[in-house]
Amino acid sequence: MIKSISYWSFDGGLEGTLPIRDAMLQAKKAGFEAIELCFAAKGVLSPRTTEKQCRQILADAKKIGIRLPSLCTGMYWDYSLTDDKASVRKKAYELTVAYIKAARMLKVKHVLVVPGAVDVFFKPDFKKVPYEVVWKRSVQQLRKLARVAQKHKVYLCVENVWNKFLLSPVEMKCFLDAVGSPWVGCYFDVGNIMLYGFPQQWIRYLGSRIKRIHFKDFKTSVGTVAGDVPFAEVMKAFRAVGYDGPCTAEMMPPDPTLLKRTSKAMDKIFTM
Repeated sequence: MIKSISYWSFDGGLEGTLPIRDAMLQAKKAGFEAIELCFAAKGVLSPRTTEKQCRQILADAKKIGIRLPSLCTGMYWDYSLTDDKASVRKKAYELTVAYIKAARMLKVKHVLVVPGAVDVFFKPDFKKVPYEVVWKRSVQQLRKLARVAQKHKVYLCVENVWNKFLLSPVEMKCFLDAVGSPWVGCYFDVGNIMLYGFPQQWIRYLGSRIKRIHFKDFKTSVGTVAGDVPFAEVMKAFRAVGYDGPCTAEMMPPDPTLLKRTSKAMDKIFTM
């Protein structure tokens, strides 16, 4: 497997202010083979990022010796593809198109997508949307976006997140099948799933539909990112389905020892 780290795990990453070259240098020094850059409405990687800037990022990555396996984004929490407001859905679609184009310019083949939300627990003012409405709107949106993704040769990877949507591996599989595009797969987060399932079961059920992986831990008793993910079983499941691609640690908040601690922990997990 390829050991990767999220740009959000760096000081200044969540804010989108840390220069990408600096993040790549820090990641390489900590022993990571790859870094997942993060796209936002504003910041160091956004719709305003030019092709010239992307060529410089690629040149820096090559010189540093680090891969760019995927892109992530948090923009869907503000602009949901399934929002009740048509204007918000339109904005989400347009941002996703820009996101796909940025990936193409960076020669990144996979981007994380949050398909919609029934509810967002950390946004008290979020207007809840019925599950069946989220399903219908999301399928429609992703079918359109899949055509854009195919044009740019970029895979859309639907992540399991705390959006009260796609709560089982059966639902995820049926959803991906409903979209019906080889350019749409799953971005599986082993920590997120601990709130309502078992990662090893999801991995075995979804198999080759899993295109990218997020690594984090999760303590079920208190709802924090520390402790209960059965990583030995997770690694056994990955080997069973033949996944040997990038695994990106998504660890927050950053601290001076986070990168080295995470790198060492992943080395140990990969041998399980």
